[in-house]
Amino acid sequence: MLKIYFILYCMLPVILGVPLIEIQYELNEISDVTFSHETPTPEQLAKQAGYTAETHEVITEDRYVLQVHRIKGSGKSPPSKNKPVVLLFHGILDCSATWLLSGPEKGLGFILADWGYDVWMANARGNRYSRRHLDWTVSDREFWLFSWHEIGVYDYPATIDYILNTTWQKKLIIISHSQGGTAFFVMGSERPEYQKKIAAVFAMAPAVFMSRSENLLYQVLAPFANDIKVLTSLIGMYEFKPSDKLIQMLTKVMCSDDAITQPVCTNIIFVFGGFGDKELNRTLVPIIGQYDPAGASTRQFVHYGQSITTGKFRKFDYGLIGNKMKYGKIQPPNYNLANIKIPIYLYYGLNDVLVNVEDLHQLYDLLPTAQKFLVPYKCFTHLDFLWSKHVNVWVYDKILSLMERHKNETLIV
Repeated sequence: MLKIYFILYCMLPVILGVPLIEIQYELNEISDVTFSHETPTPEQLAKQAGYTAETHEVITEDRYVLQVHRIKGSGKSPPSKNKPVVLLFHGILDCSATWLLSGPEKGLGFILADWGYDVWMANARGNRYSRRHLDWTVSDREFWLFSWHEIGVYDYPATIDYILNTTWQKKLIIISHSQGGTAFFVMGSERPEYQKKIAAVFAMAPAVFMSRSENLLYQVLAPFANDIKVLTSLIGMYEFKPSDKLIQMLTKVMCSDDAITQPVCTNIIFVFGGFGDKELNRTLVPIIGQYDPAGASTRQFVHYGQSITTGKFRKFDYGLIGNKMKYGKIQPPNYNLANIKIPIYLYYGLNDVLVNVEDLHQLYDLLPTAQKFLVPYKCFTHLDFLWSKHVNVWVYDKILSLMERHKNETLIV
């Protein structure tokens, strides 16, 4: 009983903090993009900024309905039929809007469109834009029985197939952040045939090996991952919900520049993503709170907890009996990273409390075709890859330069 109380005590900040969790490191200016009372969709955000945008729906093999947002062109690069294709895949509790919130000067989705790319922004199952299934609703327990394993095995392949079928191109480039990288490495291990459809992968802070993670809350909770799995199932807590209108209203008020409560918001950000005050644009904090947290299943967090505890990159642990039934053995099998043969570019920061430098090096050592790049700023954090004031200079410009090597591979001439 004491164990259960301890787990509940430790989870309380997560449960209470989730509505504010990724109201994080907010960057610089939002250019000329403005926000009405109703939160704009990613398509609307792009159109407000003067870009040509669309919303598409993808149905996975296991019947989830995913929204994918597309930017076809901009004033600098109008839509055309033969553009190189890039797929952006977000992290946990995030969504496709994350690539746009910092505006045309800093948002990666906008930057890529201006550079002449056909930009597609994925939404993993369970987030605010992918909460549909052909058989279940989000009120059904069955809807939430997934971790990032299923995102890699089903969501990534379905999204890739849909994009290539729509654009008539032969390959695409992937840029991922955090769990977006986790899920890619799952797909590369479990469905290696999809590598023939990918020219290159740029993985920012990929959360793969995590035993050295320095996030105190995760380190405290990780040993109890399987207990949390049982507890959340018992109480019927299968998801971390996306921020609703009440939370969105509160973050606008409590996290604004002139609010005395803003330090509460920024400290929650720092706890979950790493402390890095110099790169935080506080003006964006309440805006990001309109989109994040975007929702996730509890199993996604449990799976990460298992990774932290074991130090391995392996499939979901269902327990001795469950593993025997699922895998034919009592321990979950490791993902086979040796299956991955395509060009991989890994980006990491020294102040990332989730993806430790040594964990990143461990991943790099297992990928024969990988290159790694350290961000040249010692205080760069996990979420700075999205919203840092200088992320375009420190990360995006370098990615764009390397993408030039691969973009012609994506085109059908």
